[in-house]
Amino acid sequence: MLKMAVIGNDVSESLSPKMHTFIMNKLGVEIKYDKVSIPVENFENEFPKVLKEYDTLNVTIPYKLDVIPYLDELKDDGKIFKSINTIDCRTKFGYNTDGVGFMLMIENAGIYAKDKTVLVLGTGGVGRTVIKKLVTSGATVSAFDLNQDGLKELHDEFPHFTALANIENKPYDIIINCTGVGMHKSVGKSPVGEDLLKLCNAAVDLIYVPEKSEFLRLAEINGKKICNGEAMLFYQAYYADCIFLNRKCDNEEAKKLFLEYRSM
Repeated sequence: MLKMAVIGNDVSESLSPKMHTFIMNKLGVEIKYDKVSIPVENFENEFPKVLKEYDTLNVTIPYKLDVIPYLDELKDDGKIFKSINTIDCRTKFGYNTDGVGFMLMIENAGIYAKDKTVLVLGTGGVGRTVIKKLVTSGATVSAFDLNQDGLKELHDEFPHFTALANIENKPYDIIINCTGVGMHKSVGKSPVGEDLLKLCNAAVDLIYVPEKSEFLRLAEINGKKICNGEAMLFYQAYYADCIFLNRKCDNEEAKKLFLEYRSM
């Protein structure tokens, strides 16, 4: 039986245990899956212990960059994006399945990035992954982060997008929220105003609790196509579990499992 967990600053409302248990059981594997919340001030002391305690870890906000120094090697998209959401503790290898999960999610929602203008809000672990995946998929990307130093650091590393000092009300085909604004203590808040959302064609929020954030609500009442992050979470979980099992991924299988999961 695999001993698995999701780690983050606050994973109390995470759907990861439910999703991974469903996926692994469908793939014929029994697991024990925990939620491990680690306060930021305790990360350096607690994470090494957690890394030894589990067979596999799924990593969420805000530790997708912080875990890297503790790993022996970054693999595949993890190496490209320098952001880790999947750790095989048995090998200390780090992976990133957010990018492939994100692209499958938006495509299944009828939102296509190629040749589109995209505004990405937030350039942390998942934001940097989304930006790089969008650019390599043929989108023209602009990004904003309140942490301008972090934004500049990303742009220095990957100068293929426009780094914004502020957000102007101008048209974008897609606006994507990769910040935590709209969940936990900020429920009911949106990272941008309704005037900007009126100018876009689609809004994607990687938040999935609540199911419809204020950001998505404002976009929807203005007739925009919307998508929350639940499918991305499921797809990246599926891809991660395939890595853990050394199993070939299948997009059609991922879609079928997600539909079955949603119908529960």
